[in-house]
Amino acid sequence: MKRLVILGATGSIGLNALDVVRTHPDDFKVVALAALRSREACEALAAEFGAKAYVGEDAAVRAVEESDADICLVSTVGVSGIRPTLAAIAKGMDIALATKEVMVMAGELVTGEARRRGVRFLPVDSEHSAIFQCLAGGGERFVDRLILTASGGPFLDSPADLSSVTVAEALNHPRWKMGPKVTIDSSTMMNKGFEVLEARWLFDIPAERIDVVVHPESIVHSLVTFNDGATLAQLSPPDMRVAIQYALTWPGRLASERERLDLAALGALTFREPDCARFPCLRLVKDALRMGGCATATLAAADEWAVQAFLDGRIGYADIARAVESCLEKAPKTECDSIEAVFAASDWAFRYLETEWKH
Repeated sequence: MKRLVILGATGSIGLNALDVVRTHPDDFKVVALAALRSREACEALAAEFGAKAYVGEDAAVRAVEESDADICLVSTVGVSGIRPTLAAIAKGMDIALATKEVMVMAGELVTGEARRRGVRFLPVDSEHSAIFQCLAGGGERFVDRLILTASGGPFLDSPADLSSVTVAEALNHPRWKMGPKVTIDSSTMMNKGFEVLEARWLFDIPAERIDVVVHPESIVHSLVTFNDGATLAQLSPPDMRVAIQYALTWPGRLASERERLDLAALGALTFREPDCARFPCLRLVKDALRMGGCATATLAAADEWAVQAFLDGRIGYADIARAVESCLEKAPKTECDSIEAVFAASDWAFRYLETEWKH
């Protein structure tokens, strides 16, 4: 029986993970649940699963430090996932990772610490889970390219001018039910840029060998092309529990009654190149990669601020990309050689956008 700590327990990933546990009660024991807010919901879930509940700003770190577990599921929002991930690594827990910003902001530092401690990262995103499954058996040595698929979000075929997009429209994802931050990031395709950075560190593949292709049906979750020209893909109906369960059960699998793929009923699957003019956040990720240093930490922090400002009605939808771009242009150039440097870059981005940026 695997013992679990679930961080972000009341969010979409946390709730889906708990649904997996409900389906397989003899295989998992939840020992701790953490949430930033939602005290009543977290405590109710803790009572159901016989776990300890932690709520508040430092809840995630405390849940890790005070628990004995095999796997820590990190599904918090944004930069807040870094410290509890490091705490879980220090305790020797494997990391089921859903919080992209951990790798986007501190990938080299975090993966280096995990290697030193003998800790494994188990991808929870459907795209990275797909790659992880395609590489089963040590295929990393033979990879030529990774291909991440993107649904394209709610604005894939909308008019080019997205300046009047409302919060409700941006949260109306056509395929996935997710939390507000990741849903907005999906609509701008910043999420897909983050996934490129995450894949770079999870699989030790240079970003130049990671491609993005738009696949609106969200059936092919990602692909791997090997050096002999063969390409493998992982397919399943869009259901977050598939990837979550694989992360929690790896290296084995458990049976489920979830929907099976019916290719004949689908009839066709479509793919196309992403439009970086429509989705400038993809370009901004590439800009941050070229800049090096702590630029990707600045990028992620700026996006976190901008998405929340949009959700709060303080800025418009098109201002999200503008805020991130301004931050990258103005940010001081710093080496990303410590966790302190990562947090300093994050703090600078929040401070700049809150006090200096004009929109």
